[in-house]
Amino acid sequence: MEKPAKLLIAAQFYPPDTSTTAAYVGRIANTLAADHQVTVISATPGSGEIDPPGKPGVVEISTWNPGGSALVRRSLAICLLAVRMFFAVLRRAGPKDTVFCVTTPFTLPYAVLLAAKLKGAATVLLIYDLYPEILEAAGIAQSSSFPVRLIHAANTQLFRRLDAIVVIGRDVPPLIQKYRGVEAGKIHYIPNWPLIPIGYRQTDPTSRFRSPDASRLIVGLSGNLGFTHDPATVFHAARLLRNDDNIHFILSGWGVGWKELNDLFAKDRLENVTILRPVAENELVEFLSAADLWIIPYRRNVAGASIPSRLYNILAVGRPVIVACEPNSEGALVLNEEAIGWVVPPENPAELARTIREAARDRQSTTDKGLRAADVAWKYSEEIALARYRRVVNSVRRA
Repeated sequence: MEKPAKLLIAAQFYPPDTSTTAAYVGRIANTLAADHQVTVISATPGSGEIDPPGKPGVVEISTWNPGGSALVRRSLAICLLAVRMFFAVLRRAGPKDTVFCVTTPFTLPYAVLLAAKLKGAATVLLIYDLYPEILEAAGIAQSSSFPVRLIHAANTQLFRRLDAIVVIGRDVPPLIQKYRGVEAGKIHYIPNWPLIPIGYRQTDPTSRFRSPDASRLIVGLSGNLGFTHDPATVFHAARLLRNDDNIHFILSGWGVGWKELNDLFAKDRLENVTILRPVAENELVEFLSAADLWIIPYRRNVAGASIPSRLYNILAVGRPVIVACEPNSEGALVLNEEAIGWVVPPENPAELARTIREAARDRQSTTDKGLRAADVAWKYSEEIALARYRRVVNSVRRA
């Protein structure tokens, strides 16, 4: 008897991992299981222990996670993960199957999709971060360096041979189409969605995040700050606003950028800045609702290389956003199309401070932007996004 076609999803992070990547991949997998026999190949410890009826099956592969900042060991770890994923897919994929891969870590797609092609399976790639562009934007690698040229060459072969490419920002396709031979029709834009319920939240003056003076304009910064972010711009803007008693900053998150923020704060303990430990998931809605506006600060030239997924949770609670980025970036496009925030040049503390003063002077206009933001969030609902994933994967198999 002929075996039914399968959908294999290769991802490093999967529930019970608590990262946003794991949350998105988990919901995508559950949705695609309505149309396919889905098997997730995951490197998350504990992911293979739960296999509820009607849900995707999970194959958990062992992985080495050295942690910390040991760059050489972390590089070896992601290469080892790619090798293990290659053999896991090679053993399970068949010519009638589809293999769906996520770009975390960046070594994964090359190994996974090579295995898929060797077995004649269709291939779909979900791009969260685009390498080596993200390394170039962060100043970690030069475009003329051998590693960057090698990744560019590998991407050219990879992108040309994929059956479908899913991107989460409209600023990504122009970068992908710079690679020779990539067909525009293979690229599908499916934005991320809020991971919290959508609905405007009134500001609670008794929230601990607004104390001790709830009447001030509270400006927030949260989440993972990676190499493409520029938290120093926020701190320097706060320094410029240190004499504005009606403006206060609350900062909470993790990542390399938070070490930079803590170092700056240790040298200059601004009274208008409160730095908090990472907020627990069960406090996220209260925290996002506590601020009057939020900032997402990027470095220069990162459009298309990194997408502000945290934007959608902020919109869901009904708060406006200031994004420091290029005008063609996904975040800028959303804010300008919907009039729900401000776009300022990246790495420009003076312009950021001026915009925050503008928001503080006209609190009603700032609130109105937030009210519109909650309505706009419905355009980026989970149901709409997941329906698009179903269409893309189904169309690949039919083709």
